[in-house]
Amino acid sequence: MVSIKQIANDIGVSTATISNALTGKGRVSEELVTRIRARADELGYRPSTAARALKTGQTGILGLVMPDLTNPLFPRIAQTLSMEADKRKLGILIADSRGSADEQTEALRRLLDRGVDGLIVVPQKGTTPDPMPVPIAVLNTASDPGNSVSADHAGGGALVARHILDIGHRKIVILGGDEVSEVQRDRIAGMRSALPSDIDVDVFWGEAGIERSVEKVQAGATAIMATSDLIALQVRTELMRVQISVPDQVSLTGFDNMSFSSIMHPALTTVAQNVDEIASRAIDIISAKISGETPAQEGETVPMRLVVRQSTSIPSQLLTRRRPQ
Repeated sequence: MVSIKQIANDIGVSTATISNALTGKGRVSEELVTRIRARADELGYRPSTAARALKTGQTGILGLVMPDLTNPLFPRIAQTLSMEADKRKLGILIADSRGSADEQTEALRRLLDRGVDGLIVVPQKGTTPDPMPVPIAVLNTASDPGNSVSADHAGGGALVARHILDIGHRKIVILGGDEVSEVQRDRIAGMRSALPSDIDVDVFWGEAGIERSVEKVQAGATAIMATSDLIALQVRTELMRVQISVPDQVSLTGFDNMSFSSIMHPALTTVAQNVDEIASRAIDIISAKISGETPAQEGETVPMRLVVRQSTSIPSQLLTRRRPQ
């Protein structure tokens, strides 16, 4: 096994200099840090977690608790957080709370038992993680007072609502999955904030809301804005069942730009989170807390991006009026 001593002999410096260069501590020139890290990579050097823990009291391991890894969005977030941690020579242990607040608490305790230095939590909807004896970063939404960093869910809602408004829709349905979810409530608040008071808007929730949304379309609504791509997919299935065409008879939008949204038929207009930026900030925040520093930008949100595809179009009534006689 390659040791710090071997690298020190090769470079011609002390083991303390090697240690400082590899951990980012002490005063080591940038040129020397580059040489040391390059030589360490050539030799395949890997720091001993056990030795690090004995010396610093830290393991270099973070705990990550996700709310439901069967949701396609959350594995993508977990993978991006893991890649950002890798850049900082940190490891991540991932736990799935599987849709349960009680399991979330147990998952946090199990990770603490593993000796993690800090915790990153995407909380169950409507919950606040229990106080922990290690630093914690929460990825939720702006309306959560404990939020460390998140997408600007309200801003994303406003983006998609303005798109629907700009292409001419005036009878709109907003559809959420679960009213307990702070994220979905913020998205809907953002949608409503962008719509003038003279717009005909209905807000529905859950499975019953899908049925009512379809009924509203049959009664004249021309657009449905869903708070997630998964909900939009469910709505699309129900619209197909009753032979309502998207976007010819109703425009449909989602949220989160999940992998399947671009291959739906028609491809789904949606809103994308900047997962890379959120992950980078989350790792910066938890790393600063572990080091006893005050994190920069904690509590801020990251702007979202509108992705316009074929599931939205000008209402057919307007197209008919515009055709030359």
